[in-house]
Amino acid sequence: MRKLQAKSALLPDGWARNVRIEIGADGRLASITPESPLEAAVETFETLLPAPSNLHSHAFQRALAGLTETRGPGDDDFWSWRERMYDFLPRLTPEDVEIIAAQLYAELAESGIAAVAEFHYLHHQADGTAYADIAEMAGRISAAAGQAGLGLTLLPVAYARSGFGGAPTHSGQIRFSNSAEDYLALWEASRACLHRADDQLGMAPHSLRAVTPEDLSTILAAGHDGPTHIHAAEQVREVEDCLAWSGQRPVEWLLEHCNINERWCLIHATQMTGTETAALAQTGAVAGLCPTTEADLGDGIFNGRQWHADGGKWGIGTDSHIGRDIAVELRQLEWSQRLLYKQRTVLADPMQSNGNAVYTGVLQGGAQALGRKSGKLEAGYWADMLAPDTEHPVLAGRSEDALLDSWIFTGSRDCISDVWSAGRHIVKDGQHIARAEIAGRYSAVMKRLLA
Repeated sequence: MRKLQAKSALLPDGWARNVRIEIGADGRLASITPESPLEAAVETFETLLPAPSNLHSHAFQRALAGLTETRGPGDDDFWSWRERMYDFLPRLTPEDVEIIAAQLYAELAESGIAAVAEFHYLHHQADGTAYADIAEMAGRISAAAGQAGLGLTLLPVAYARSGFGGAPTHSGQIRFSNSAEDYLALWEASRACLHRADDQLGMAPHSLRAVTPEDLSTILAAGHDGPTHIHAAEQVREVEDCLAWSGQRPVEWLLEHCNINERWCLIHATQMTGTETAALAQTGAVAGLCPTTEADLGDGIFNGRQWHADGGKWGIGTDSHIGRDIAVELRQLEWSQRLLYKQRTVLADPMQSNGNAVYTGVLQGGAQALGRKSGKLEAGYWADMLAPDTEHPVLAGRSEDALLDSWIFTGSRDCISDVWSAGRHIVKDGQHIARAEIAGRYSAVMKRLLA
């Protein structure tokens, strides 16, 4: 049993003082006791918070971040960016992917993230053939999470088509395309890659353009009870193509044809009507928002004000990893709403701290989307926690909601001192415990890839 103390801690019912926290050998919180006498021999922090989860990651794209900023011959958009991403794929070996993912996960941890949902679709060799171990790449992702100490919900992705109506995949997609049957074999094999008690396995049909209704039915019939994630309504063209194919918009189609419930996470959901927004919110599903990626790709702005008013749940992902800082993602989310509606503090309730509103929102939605018992400092939950650096100039003199407001709306990753994931103390004094080793390997890989 390990013991910590916090002079202030954010508990499920609000802020509490002089909180003693005991962590069991299993990585779960054993007890939370407010108003406890401070003990000289116990490590004490000024503030402890539940640590959030990142609900959407394509880890290999960390290596591509910053390399797509040269304009093409015409207008650039998501679809032109995607072609550049496809061109990058053949260079990556399994070893590269593991090293890139470890670097990403260490960076996420340093920003305060304790767990990640990896929307994992880079399955095959460069020529499209399967590895001898069909879950080779899944194993690399798991190994990277183990090196970084980050909690992992692995979401092997089903990708069988290149467009609505069942168009065959093309050369840029051969490293991740599978038939529905081959996908299920890969999904089952991926289970053996998860070795820690807090690891989870979910499913991820990529999108309605990448699986047919028959594919989707076959995949969902496997009857898994973990999270199910799917890209939906990210782009205007995607919505237009879905209408041409089915007469329905993507979210509209999913609501009618699938049992969307609290185990589902719809990634982006940027292009929704008010009717779709209200109906999806009522299902209990999570909207998986990736604010810096959505801004980078020109996706548009999520209908956050209505989603909040309708009681919808949401969480944050970093997707293509153009941004890798939870405070920056939360800030971008709220600021996009301010720009859209020409108002301030859009996602807070009356008289509520905006920092508290977006932070408690990301805690709840992220934990739900990962199928992870986290997001609360409460006995029985995973010990996913973070300690802000209260001596940082951004946070100096701040406490409780004022500290959250200052960190999220004016700070960054360097405001974080310590992070624990399922009791694993993975960030100390602002640095990941294996930063130098992980970054050294990553630097060598990038120099080779870009030579």
